[in-house]
Amino acid sequence: MTVEATSAGAILYRDTRGRREYLLLKSRPGDWEFPKGGVEGDEELQQTAIREVKEEAGIKDFRLLDGFRDDYDYVFEANGNTIHKTVHLFVAKSYEASAELSHEHRDHQWRDYDQAINTITQDGPREILEDAHEFLNEKEENGDV
Repeated sequence: MTVEATSAGAILYRDTRGRREYLLLKSRPGDWEFPKGGVEGDEELQQTAIREVKEEAGIKDFRLLDGFRDDYDYVFEANGNTIHKTVHLFVAKSYEASAELSHEHRDHQWRDYDQAINTITQDGPREILEDAHEFLNEKEENGDV
């Protein structure tokens, strides 16, 4: 039996002395990923993303940027079921420099784009980071960020 599951999260970035850095969290199995988690109850995807950033990264002062949402999906086995999970990612700007990890992750790092692309372990999130980076570059050129 295949169970459908939906998660949402955010590609969180900060500006450090004019350099954009992205927050990556190291999951317990060892993948580097963005803060994300399952939709609870009748939450909107944005609400889930905001809650997960607060819970998993300990960052409270940030905002989701309008105009960007992308998703990837994957399949895994759990408790004898096949889970088809779709993850929706937004882009968020952090106004806090430091992150505080939840128990769900082992480590975190702020990485510049090239480092982040080389650190992310899964293709889906890596491709979305490429798109998000382009989106932010365009916004900067237009003076929108």
